[in-house]
Amino acid sequence: MSEQSEASTPTVTGAQSLVKSLESAGVDTIFGIPGGAILPAYDPLMDSTQIRHILVRHEQAGGHAAQGYAAATGRVGVCMATSGPGATNLVTPLADAHMDSVPLVAVTGQVGASMIGTDAFQEADIRGITMPITKHNFLVTDPADIPVKIAEAFHIASTGRPGPVLVDIAKSALQASTTFRWPTELNLPGYRPVTRPHGKQIREAVKLILESRKPVLYVGGGVIRSGASRELRLLAEFTGMPVVTTLMALGAFPDSHPQHMGMPGMHGTVAAVAALQKSDLIISLGARFDDRVTGNLDSFAPHAKVIHADIDPAEIGKNRPVDVPIVGDAREVIDELLALLTSQADAGHTGDYEGWVAFLSGVKGRYPLGYDAPPDGALAPQYVLERLSDIAGPDSVYCSGVGQHQMWSAHYVQYEHPRTWINSGGLGTMGFSVPAAMGAKVGRPDATVWSIDGDGCFQMTNQELATCAIEGIPIKVAVVNNESLGMVRQWQSLFYEGRYSNTDLHSKRIPDFVKLADAYGCVGLSCETPDQVDATIEKAMEINDVPVVVDFRVHRDAMVWPMVAAGSSNDDIKYARDLAPTFDEDDL
Repeated sequence: MSEQSEASTPTVTGAQSLVKSLESAGVDTIFGIPGGAILPAYDPLMDSTQIRHILVRHEQAGGHAAQGYAAATGRVGVCMATSGPGATNLVTPLADAHMDSVPLVAVTGQVGASMIGTDAFQEADIRGITMPITKHNFLVTDPADIPVKIAEAFHIASTGRPGPVLVDIAKSALQASTTFRWPTELNLPGYRPVTRPHGKQIREAVKLILESRKPVLYVGGGVIRSGASRELRLLAEFTGMPVVTTLMALGAFPDSHPQHMGMPGMHGTVAAVAALQKSDLIISLGARFDDRVTGNLDSFAPHAKVIHADIDPAEIGKNRPVDVPIVGDAREVIDELLALLTSQADAGHTGDYEGWVAFLSGVKGRYPLGYDAPPDGALAPQYVLERLSDIAGPDSVYCSGVGQHQMWSAHYVQYEHPRTWINSGGLGTMGFSVPAAMGAKVGRPDATVWSIDGDGCFQMTNQELATCAIEGIPIKVAVVNNESLGMVRQWQSLFYEGRYSNTDLHSKRIPDFVKLADAYGCVGLSCETPDQVDATIEKAMEINDVPVVVDFRVHRDAMVWPMVAAGSSNDDIKYARDLAPTFDEDDL
C-alpha cells in the first residue's frame, strides 16, 4: 500500500476494527453477554446495521445457540463473552462443537496485554484452557492483527473438518487506535485440508464394492456437514446398497426410504446393527467408528473389510483398521465413487447384493421399533414423539437434549431432510436443547423449531426462555417429563438392581413448568393422557408469536429399546428387556 493511501485510511479503535471484521466475515448474528474486558467491542457493535446481537442469559447458552444456528444453516455460528468466567462458561459448547464438527467462532475479551499472567481480575488463560477442545485458537494483543485473525478464524472454522475457533482479544488491543484492512488472501502454510480424494483410492474402493456381497453404507455427520445428502441418495439408489445413519447423520438419508435400515449402535435398530455386524464391507462416509456405534471393538463387524472416507485423516484407522483409506470431502468422495461405479456398470460390472438386501429387509420387518403402552393408561413418551412427528411434520427442525428423550426422538420422529435434527452427539451435553433451538430458529426463522427436552435437561438452561420471549424467538418446547434423570434411572434399573440413587427429580411437583413458562412470558401447556396429545400439540403449533412450553407428563418407567449394554458386543443386542433377536443366516 502506498504512503498516501495508508495515510488516508481512517483511524479506528481495535473494537471498531473487530466489528468491521465480523461484518466482513458475513456475520449477521452474535449470541453473547458483555463484561469488562469485552465491553469496548460492545459500543461499536451497537452501531452495526448488519449484526444482530442477542443478549443471552448465560454464556454456555450463547455457545449452544451459536451451535444451533450453525447446524441449522450450515453457516458459522458466533458467540461472544468477556474474560475469566465469561470465557470459561464457553468451555462446554466449545468442547461440544469440537466433538460434533460444528463451525463456530467464539470471541472473548481478555485483560490488558500488560496484565496477562498477573492473575488480574477476571483473568483466565482461555487459550490454554481450550487448546484441546478447539480446532485452533488465537490470542490477539496487537490491534493491527484483529482483521487477519478474524478472517483466519472463520476460514479455519468452516473449511476441512468444521470446528470451533476461539479468538481471545486483549482489552488493550480493543481500546488502542489502528487501521482496518480486511485481508484479500490468507497465509496459513500449515493448514491445507484435502477435499478431493485420490483417484487410486477411489479405484480400490470401487473394486471392493463390486467384489462385495454384503456391503453397507455407514453414514456419519460428515455427510450433512458437507451438504452431500443428494449425492448420497444417488449413490445408494444406483447401487442398491443398504444405508445406516448415525445419530449425527439423521436426515442425511430419508427415514422413509426402503434402503434405510435406521440408526446403528447402542440404541440402534436391530436392522442397522445387523447390517454392520453381518456385512462383508463397510463403506464409512464422514463417520468415526464411535464407541456408541461399535460396541466392543474386538467383536464389531468381524468379517467386514472397511473403506473409510473422511476429510480428517486423523480419524481414519483411529478405532478400526482400514482396508482402503480415502481422505476427502464426503460430497466429492461420493461423486467420484458414483462416477466410477457408473462407468463400471456401463461396462457390465455391477455388484450382486440381492440376497443381502432381502435378508436385511426381513430383519427390518421382523424387528421394527416398538413399545408397550403403559399398563395404567399413563402417557408413553414414544407415543408423544410419534404424534409430534406426524403433526409437526418432516419440514420442522427438532433440537434434542441428551438422554432417553434424545433416543426416542431419534427413533420416533421421522427425518426426511438434512439439518432438521440437531443434538449433542459426542459430548452428550444436558441443557443443549433449548439454546440450540433458539439458535436454529434465529438462523431459520420461517421453520417451525421444536426443542425436545427432558425435565432434567430443561432445568439446566430454561432461563433462555426469557431470551426467546424478549427477542421474539418463538420456539416450541416439548418437555418429556418423567420426573427423573431418565437414562441414568434406566441403567440403575438394568444394572444396579433398581437402586435409584439421586435420579428422582420430583419434576411433576416442583417446578410447575406451566407456571414457569408463564413467568418467562411464554405460553405453558400440560398434557397427561394419550387422548390429550393431539389437541395439545395442535394448540402449540397454532401459537407462533411467543415461545410455547408443553409439559408432557409421561410414564416414568419407560425404557429405550433396542439396547446394547456398554462394553458389550453388538451381537448381544436386545430389542426389549431380556429379548434378543434371532437371525436366519441361511438366507445370507
